[in-house]
Amino acid sequence: MSIQPIIKAIQNIMRKDAGVDGDAQRLSQLVWMLFLKIFDDQETERELINPKYQSPLPADLRWRAWAADAEGLTGDALLDFVNNQLFKRLKDLSFNESADSRGLIVRAVFADSYNYMKSGTLIRQVINKINEIDFNKADDRHAFNDLYEHLLKELQSAGNAGEYYTPRALTRFVVEMVNPQLGEIVLDPACGTGGFLIDTLEYIRKSAVKTTADEKKLQASIKGVELKPLPHLLAITNMILHGVDTPKGLRRGDMLAQPLREYGPKDRVDVIVANPPFGGAVKDGVEKNFPAEFRTKETADLFLVLFMHLLKPAGRCGIVLPDGSLFGEGVKTAIKKKLLAECNVHTIVRLPPGVFQPYAGVNTNLVFFEKGTPTKEIWYYQLPLPEGMKQYTKNRGITLAEFAPVKKWCLARRSLGEGGDSRKANGNAWKVSIDEIRERNYNLDFKNPNGNANINHKDPKEVLESIADAEKEIFKLLGEIKKKI
Repeated sequence: MSIQPIIKAIQNIMRKDAGVDGDAQRLSQLVWMLFLKIFDDQETERELINPKYQSPLPADLRWRAWAADAEGLTGDALLDFVNNQLFKRLKDLSFNESADSRGLIVRAVFADSYNYMKSGTLIRQVINKINEIDFNKADDRHAFNDLYEHLLKELQSAGNAGEYYTPRALTRFVVEMVNPQLGEIVLDPACGTGGFLIDTLEYIRKSAVKTTADEKKLQASIKGVELKPLPHLLAITNMILHGVDTPKGLRRGDMLAQPLREYGPKDRVDVIVANPPFGGAVKDGVEKNFPAEFRTKETADLFLVLFMHLLKPAGRCGIVLPDGSLFGEGVKTAIKKKLLAECNVHTIVRLPPGVFQPYAGVNTNLVFFEKGTPTKEIWYYQLPLPEGMKQYTKNRGITLAEFAPVKKWCLARRSLGEGGDSRKANGNAWKVSIDEIRERNYNLDFKNPNGNANINHKDPKEVLESIADAEKEIFKLLGEIKKKI
């Protein structure tokens, strides 16, 4: 069956309701309802496998009790039940945590969820459409996975700092390049809707998971933290849709809010993949959780310091950073000196314009490094735009196929094993030594020397200097003209 018409019909119903305002609220409303339907479908499957299965939910709060009957509760009675029974009781849900941590997931989901709809009749119409999907049917589940990704992408216009959606092609490329292995702890400290973690699950499943024990080990090794309630809800639902029965590794929180020194050996991880929020400022006082030389209000810079601290020796990292983190001075220089001294920053992929449009217009980069050995040289690769395009847009985003050349180029490093690198310079790739970097006071904003740049990554100082040089040349030419006249 086609899932898309069902979701489109649900969105149209919600648009009639006076309480739902905008894409973010509409998706939040839809997802808590979908979550309970998915949860109930999974419980049906559990009951078939284990007749002794006990739900962590009170019988009258289970989806099947109040939502499954198309002619059941509706109107004011349904609205009253949702607002004064369902939400209030699920937010304070008590259960035997040692027996079933699924109850903990439900309580976490509803801790910051809200019913925005004001019409019980329209709620019933939405519920009846949701009941057309059977999440125990493989075809329905797979179709909805694709549609859910589309719904997440629609949130691009609702986000304001890149926290909602990172293009799937980008997350998949980063995960493939970092190459996580079964048994390694993989963390996204600002996981948003869970894109990097989903791709990590799929990557390791495809390459290493052979048994149920392998799958259990994999699910236990995936960790994510998200500050905001809507992305956290979306991430949990996303993980469940992708076969994580109880996503205990996801939690709500702010990893920057804890003093850096309090993260000890038990917090270390093997792999970090992330798109930390950039362009925003942390809450007052958060920067004091970091050593004095690294204190800043810029979220991306503080996350970079945190990443270095959390990685185990030989740990690997693939992250998104804005241009400002590459060319910035002051605290940014101190952070980069630490990064290059303690980690091998082996690759920076310079992304084309518009990858994060429309909510973030700044140019961005993919930065890959390994902890434990200092940087001797950095390979740069400028990912070109497809021919005829000036930048990516919301309707024409970056695709996995466009990463194919840089992927092939990057894999030349891995093919030689630890310490080897057979990559070669080409029209889009070049190498910079640590000496060159030091000469520029740790400015990592190197532009393509091969003349194929479709992005100008110049340092603002260089721009001013080039303007001044051009003006001098103009005055010189004017002087020569005057002499001839």
